Amino acid sequence: MSHAAYPSLAGKTVVITGGGSGIGEAIVEGFTRQKARVFFLDVATKESQALVARLGNGTQFIQCDITDTKALRAALAEVEAKVGPVAVLVNNAANDDRHKFEDVTPEYWEQRIGVNLKHLFFAAQAVAPGMKKAGGGCIVNMGSVSWHLSLPGMPVYETAKAGIEGMTRALARDLGEAGIRVNCVVPGAIRTPRQMKLWHTPEEEAKILAQQCLKSRVDPEHVTAMVLFLASDDARMCTSHNYWVDAGYR
Repeated sequence: MSHAAYPSLAGKTVVITGGGSGIGEAIVEGFTRQKARVFFLDVATKESQALVARLGNGTQFIQCDITDTKALRAALAEVEAKVGPVAVLVNNAANDDRHKFEDVTPEYWEQRIGVNLKHLFFAAQAVAPGMKKAGGGCIVNMGSVSWHLSLPGMPVYETAKAGIEGMTRALARDLGEAGIRVNCVVPGAIRTPRQMKLWHTPEEEAKILAQQCLKSRVDPEHVTAMVLFLASDDARMCTSHNYWVDAGYR
């Protein structure tokens, strides 16, 4: 796959949550390729350290449980203390474990909302003051095609992902006067190692392709291409919208 170059991203401070594997790993690689100053947060130490070793180029990993709001704020403050305001925040971290409606407890609800929705708001809240002082910035939230398709077996996850789209529009309005753009990228059925290991059996893969307009699987690098565009100055007038990378999955 060819890669577009965005000179406006060079030297910008970028933070990606959940950057140690899957789509997040590809996004970290993409911003590193653009010569941005890349920081990523994750709980998976082994995978994240291996990614840093592979990429080099100053890409930095901060171990952080993003469901711990105090720790999340501290991690983002650490980045600002090192290099100044965050220019681009990619709220990517999530977990789509399957679950049954009747089995959901209040404790499970709180934990899943923490993993899939809550941290996006508080990460944005933490970086917004620095972005305002800098004259603007960009926040990219990662949504999901799952709730649009009413996929079975993950009602809390889909509730959280639906909330992200509403949050995106609300933050875009509230932060727009400060020059801060907020968008949502909606990935389809992405061929990550986790998905292929747990759920994308040959039968499921055939079903996915049958539902897509384009008959090729969507990979993390395809999602990365959209994120990079939205973060760049080329998308300077793009805000408050969803951008789908799903091969027409319906």
